[in-house]
Amino acid sequence: MDIDSQSSDHAIPLPYLPGTSSAEWQLMPRIDESSNPSGDVKLMDRFIKLVDELDNRVEKLRKDAITLQEKKDYLSMSMDLLKNNDLLSNLEEYEREEISCYMQRVGSRLATVELNVKTVRNGAQEECLHQVNVLIDTLISSPDALVSRQRCQMFLNACEGAPEDDSGSSRHNCELSVDKKFESSLLGCTLDDQKTIKKRLHALITYLNKQTISD
Repeated sequence: MDIDSQSSDHAIPLPYLPGTSSAEWQLMPRIDESSNPSGDVKLMDRFIKLVDELDNRVEKLRKDAITLQEKKDYLSMSMDLLKNNDLLSNLEEYEREEISCYMQRVGSRLATVELNVKTVRNGAQEECLHQVNVLIDTLISSPDALVSRQRCQMFLNACEGAPEDDSGSSRHNCELSVDKKFESSLLGCTLDDQKTIKKRLHALITYLNKQTISD
């Protein structure tokens, strides 16, 4: 059928998204012949506009999914930190076992949430990301919180560049130095991965600097 020959009460619709309250998603964009009675806008241009709108929504969906993935990663990291908290040793054995079982249940629920926003990487970038994750995992599993904070700061310096101290005041070496091994692996990652790594480290350093669990 010739699309241009359709009567003005016909349109080329795209589907509704059921069960959605947001006005943005209640009605997908569509090409409506009645909206162009004079025929000034070419049908091709209207198709392009429609695809542009869809492209914007796809990009927003991707960003929202990335945000959810970061939240899941943060929850997972928080659980790992709690599992390795040295104050657990102050509990009775039965208490530790109870906490461990509870955390396993929470971890199992978290594992039911599957998110996958694909980042295109080559083999070298995959390996660099793996190395970065291994290094960060060593911070989380370390029993020495002070060392973890210092190394985490050095990792962050690699993400942001070592901060300059123009005041002339004496600062701890870890605030100025960069972990070269981490930096080398970081620079081999994709830009999207570098941004995610930086956010992850910021969350980790915040936790390490402001631990609220006390004896």
